[in-house]
Amino acid sequence: MASFKEILNLNEEELLQLLFKFISSVENNEHKAETIAMKLKLREAQLVCAIGFNVVVKECPEIPTILGFENYDALLNARNELFTTDIYKLISLDNILSIYAVVKDDVGNKQIIEYLLFNRLKSIEKRIDETVNSLIIDKYKEEMRAIYSDGVVGIDFVENRLEKSDSGFRALLNEVTLIVENKIIPVGELFFRDTILPQEKRKLLSKGLIPNSLIETRLEDTNISDVEKKILYDYLQQHREG
Repeated sequence: MASFKEILNLNEEELLQLLFKFISSVENNEHKAETIAMKLKLREAQLVCAIGFNVVVKECPEIPTILGFENYDALLNARNELFTTDIYKLISLDNILSIYAVVKDDVGNKQIIEYLLFNRLKSIEKRIDETVNSLIIDKYKEEMRAIYSDGVVGIDFVENRLEKSDSGFRALLNEVTLIVENKIIPVGELFFRDTILPQEKRKLLSKGLIPNSLIETRLEDTNISDVEKKILYDYLQQHREG
């Protein structure tokens, strides 16, 4: 047997050895990937994603056909569809976190995962909007923390998230604080952006991430909202009293 994480990290020789064990039993089988997955006590989706995100699979042209795919591109298409549409059902949160741990160190996969994440997060957020399922919300939060802490995404992804100033999901995740704590964008730059909500700035303040000098400089801007102004003044007053 081999777990999802083990398959994801097998080298070329080990991966071929694992799959060659099943060639004879699936030779005339139309559902090769499903059959192999069952023998490994995995779901078909888990097997496709574990092999599909393994960095060595592109060097093994035999593997897609063993799994019943016409070629490498067909395997990747199936992997991408599963990754972007499944919401912790066929592919568990632990599986997703294992994928991030691998792709963060692989330039090719890292570029692809950032593109796929736009659609994956859209699917998850749509489901949360529809169901307000607390289990999905908790897993979504943990996944997003890993995305930032593992350095899975680049600045383009982050800026795209920050453009949505009315996003309830950004607030739900405390995403601005995650971005600052993981040193993706300097706190001083974010603090002066009007697209960062006053409530998000309050969280940065509560974490002690904003020096008083920046707060005072921000208060010199006569165009900031009354809500933000009150938050900043209140913080300075409390801080000075302390």
